[in-house]
Amino acid sequence: MAGTGQRLRERLRAEIRRRERELRGLRERLRAELARGDAEEEDGARGLRDDPEEEEDRARGLRDVLAQGDAEEEDGARGLLDALARGDAGSAEEEEEDADGDAGDGAGAPPAELPPLPRRSALSRAEIARYSRQLLLPQLGVRGQLRLARSSVLVVGCGGLGCPLAQYLAAAGIGRLGLLDHDVVDTSNLQRQVLHGEAQRGRPKARSAAAALRRLNSAVHYVPHCGALTPRSALRLVRQYDIVADCSDNAPTRYLVNDACVLAGKPLVSGSALRLEGQLAVYNHRGGPCYRCLFPEPPPPDTVTSCADGGVLGVVPGIIGCIQALEVLKIASGMGSSFSQFMLVFDALEGRFRNIKLRPKRPDCAVCGDNPSITCLQDYEAFCGSSATDKCRTLHLLPSEDRISVEQYRELLEQQVPHVLLDVRPQVEVEICRLDHAVHIPLSKLQEKDGEHLEYLEKRIREENQRTNDQTSLPVYVVCKLGNDSQKAVKILQELPAKEFGSVLVKDIKGGLMAWATKIDPTFPQY
Repeated sequence: MAGTGQRLRERLRAEIRRRERELRGLRERLRAELARGDAEEEDGARGLRDDPEEEEDRARGLRDVLAQGDAEEEDGARGLLDALARGDAGSAEEEEEDADGDAGDGAGAPPAELPPLPRRSALSRAEIARYSRQLLLPQLGVRGQLRLARSSVLVVGCGGLGCPLAQYLAAAGIGRLGLLDHDVVDTSNLQRQVLHGEAQRGRPKARSAAAALRRLNSAVHYVPHCGALTPRSALRLVRQYDIVADCSDNAPTRYLVNDACVLAGKPLVSGSALRLEGQLAVYNHRGGPCYRCLFPEPPPPDTVTSCADGGVLGVVPGIIGCIQALEVLKIASGMGSSFSQFMLVFDALEGRFRNIKLRPKRPDCAVCGDNPSITCLQDYEAFCGSSATDKCRTLHLLPSEDRISVEQYRELLEQQVPHVLLDVRPQVEVEICRLDHAVHIPLSKLQEKDGEHLEYLEKRIREENQRTNDQTSLPVYVVCKLGNDSQKAVKILQELPAKEFGSVLVKDIKGGLMAWATKIDPTFPQY
């Protein structure tokens, strides 16, 4: 009996998917026919009014087609409700994601070949009305708008930079937008990633962005790519687009996207934002340098700060993303970019923009130089020493014997083992949340060997030592947000003179306070 019900549910899912594909195909054919009819009409009699009867016929046809589509959609929805009534609780979300677009793929797999965008010779009356304000610009005009309509852009990262970038590209009438992201929408994204809403939490960002953009401009072709960009898929994917916008937040992806763009001969519009600062540059365009020309080697992993570590004011990536969109539109329409030889640096606190002249293309660059050593894509996570998909970077600076888990630390608390807990987060993070029994000394003060703070730590260790006379080494456990800065602090404390601090055993707590919140105390705030 259970097997029969499962087979019935699978048949219902398949039928719903089939009908939704038919509906999407019907609507695509309708849009293509209307666009072709309008273009022919504009070629023959630009500036003349449409025949009212023809316009009514077209509207009538549109109503008929949409009515047919709505009927099919209603049938599919009825089948879905029947399936849900039989206990198929998870299918609604699956079907909604399927409806976002069949052209998308998991970016780790070889991408499906995308059809070329049609070449157009004229704008329809609807397009003229929609884009009229930018058509008035002599630098753009009808010719530039037609170039936008037959241009395709791959947006790598649908987050704080990618959302405003994609929004303005869609509004301006770019022909095709590829939207690539491996992540899902999280509550902490909503402060800056403006295409996503509360109802989309848990949904793939690429599909959430495509759905929001489709509501803004349904004439654009959106292709969600749900998954991480990998060396296996990147080159084939990049070759299918005219321009690439790098809105990623990690070093492996930046090097991967750069090398793929150089090998495919595509311009790369790159942006970044952190705290109250942002940067933008255009690489591999009109003889300018590539990203590797400026940064031949990646930074050490422990020196890289992400938005999860350092924070960001949401409007800052919004501003940089908008300028990225501007540069993409200028390149696509034929105006050219302002930043192939310069880097734009934005200081939000001072309200100041600066242009920094970039060094020219390097003849000895490993990927774009005269004799490149990189002719195919490599293992960029190994090259950078960090992961491309971790939401938060994870450092491994200490041996396992110098670390304990949050579960082990909880056992120490339950057994009332004498120790000192040292919180090395910045003051601004301590004000968000803290463990009440922790001693707070910021990592920066330990790195500076600040005398006042070291004396305070020595005093607390002495006080705790006095509580027990049978312990040769007092444990000092170091905690931070994620378990990275705490490792740096342990290395500093292990080098302190024993005669001042006595015999102490210093270890860090793996995963930090966010691991404590996840695994031990769900009421502890996560940020």
